[in-house]
This record gives sequence, C-alpha cells and structure tokens, in this order.
Amino acid sequence: MKNGVATEEDESQNERPAEAVEPESAVRTEPPQTAESGSDRDRLAREKGELQDLLQRRQAEFENFRRRVERERTDLFEFAAMDSVKALLPILDDFERALKVETADKEYARGLELIYNRFYEALKKLGLEPIPSEPALFNPHIHHAVEMADTKDHPDQTILDEYQKGYYFKGRLLRPAMVKVAVNQ
Repeated sequence: MKNGVATEEDESQNERPAEAVEPESAVRTEPPQTAESGSDRDRLAREKGELQDLLQRRQAEFENFRRRVERERTDLFEFAAMDSVKALLPILDDFERALKVETADKEYARGLELIYNRFYEALKKLGLEPIPSEPALFNPHIHHAVEMADTKDHPDQTILDEYQKGYYFKGRLLRPAMVKVAVNQ
C-alpha cells in the first residue's frame, strides 16, 4: 500500500487462499511408549476383565434369586391350597359315609350323590387324587395300619379293609389311607 492507496500487489495477496493451519488440539502426537504406560494398560485391562467377571456373576446371582423367589412363591400357593384341601377332606369323608346309608327317600339320596360328585370333582381339579386301593399289599409310605388281624386266609401284609381313604395332592401324600392289615404269625 502506498500513500494509503491499495496497489495490485496488495489485492493479489488478499486473494490468495490462506494456508490451513491446524489448531494445536487437533495435532495428534503419539505418546512415547514407556514401561509405565504399558503397565497401566495391563492394569486397566485386568480391571476391565475383573469388572466384566463381577458383572456376569451378579447377573447370574440375580437370575438365580429371581428363579428361587418364583419357585418359593409357587410352593407357598401350593402349600396354602394343600392345607385348604386337607381341611375339606373330613367333609368328603362324611359325604361318603352318608352315601353308604340306605334311605327311603330316593330323591334325597340322589341329591346327596350329586352334591358329593360335584364336590369331589372340584377337589380333583385342584389336584386331589385318591390313593389307589390296588395293590392290596401294605405300604408304610402311603398306608396307616390301624388294625392288624392274625389270619391264615390271606398272605402276610395284605390289606383286608380300608377304613378311611388316603389322598395325594399334586403328587404329594396328603393323607395316608387307614387300613386293616393281615398278619401271619
């Protein structure tokens, strides 16, 4: 610029594109590899592995906890239902005894039988199963011997009579059958 007037040289310098200058933060320099940075990397990798292992263990523990709580919850409901059904068994027994009694009123007996069948079917839907009376051999796991009869007419440990039916509830013994057992001496 001469005497405040711009010349052609000045204008051509202004039109030239400026050289791109990278800011200092954009310049990447590799830190020198030292034994210290290698050990830090190893330490961090080891910590990462330990944390991943801990995370997996905690997830597995939580999943096991969730399953255990669900199983305990199911068992609790099953146990509560089992107690309720067990409380109703004497009523079922009373119905069975009432059905064995002869009555002159056939309509009354038929009504009683219908109520018994409906009640029994409702209990079966909940999971009640009678202990089969066959085989006729005494099994201490499902029978309760209330009487023993000395006899030579039947083989030893044969069930002679059933005083009270036994029941399973969802595969578990709810009440053993009360039976009379033959004994050969």
